[in-house]
Amino acid sequence: MNFDFSDDQKQLRDQARKFLAEKCSPKAVRVVLDGKTPYDKDLWKGLAEMGFLGVAIPEEFGGAGAGHLELCVIAEEMGRANAPVPFSSTVYLAAEALLIAGSDAQKKKWLPAIASGEAIGTLALFEGKGNPSPKNVKLIAANGVLNGVKKPVADGAIADFAVVAARTGSSGRDGDISLFLVDLKTGGVEVKNLTNLDPTRGQAEITFKDCKAEPLGAAGEGWSILTQVLDRAAVLCAFEQVGGSDRALEMGRDYALDRIAFGRQIGSFQAVKHMLADMYVSATLARSNSYYGAWALSTNAAELPEAAAAARISATQAFQHCAKNNIQVHGGMGFTWEFDCHMYYRRANAMALGLGSLSYWEDQLIDRMRKKNAA
Repeated sequence: MNFDFSDDQKQLRDQARKFLAEKCSPKAVRVVLDGKTPYDKDLWKGLAEMGFLGVAIPEEFGGAGAGHLELCVIAEEMGRANAPVPFSSTVYLAAEALLIAGSDAQKKKWLPAIASGEAIGTLALFEGKGNPSPKNVKLIAANGVLNGVKKPVADGAIADFAVVAARTGSSGRDGDISLFLVDLKTGGVEVKNLTNLDPTRGQAEITFKDCKAEPLGAAGEGWSILTQVLDRAAVLCAFEQVGGSDRALEMGRDYALDRIAFGRQIGSFQAVKHMLADMYVSATLARSNSYYGAWALSTNAAELPEAAAAARISATQAFQHCAKNNIQVHGGMGFTWEFDCHMYYRRANAMALGLGSLSYWEDQLIDRMRKKNAA
């Protein structure tokens, strides 16, 4: 079984890396980090023009019709560049939910707008603390009207539409949850920005008050659709985390070769060597698990639930580990605002919670392996 990417996919990666190196320098990321703008609009427009936003969207809906492997390749480069755009919320969550459950009319309305960069989407699942679970969804839907609060919602303050998880029953089963599509620019929606560890990826609180919404997918199917969306997003986020891990490792290595202490490069000291070696091992393990996830995602394999959980766990651990150790290799300078280490540390910790905590995914992996073995 060959898990490597094809020559065309590697060419796409090189193209994305070159584009992001030009358009998404650390200086450009800092403009968003400093709060001067909520996201990099020029970069978002450029990603649309390059066809990256619609790479996995079928041609009939304005996309490139390439597939998930190509999207994985681009996700890795987005993570490496620490891109301050709503890519994950729009492309991994909103677009995938539409592709899985959207009607033709819903797809025709939103997917071409995503591919062209005209629409930003998000998934409104969480309601305060807690991991993804049907019992944590309290927002009520009745007669196509939503009432309740969602927070945190990734990129909620800049999104044009949201896929909202809502309660439509009270039996205590997964079938109580349904999904709805909401145009956030209509009435009955109030959005408030939240303070966030990583300002380059905003979080918001969205209050729905008698807000009109259209169903996405069949009634009572919400949780099973969400599970598929989260599995797909877990693999795609894993590639973003792998890209970030690799960049943090490179930053640490380059500094260790440049910095001179006691008349020699600090990279020649055994403690620093060990630290960099450990970073390399965790980043490589994450890449291996992510490749397995990409294979399962692109072939719609039965192993996707386990592969997605494994990719999510190892990539989350690797990115947090590499981002933290990169600061340690830089010493006292690594803690300063002027060095870029903190940007990856912020992103690593924010991404670790984006789809549910690490312990949630570890539990998911154990449950899924158990069910598979029992079958």
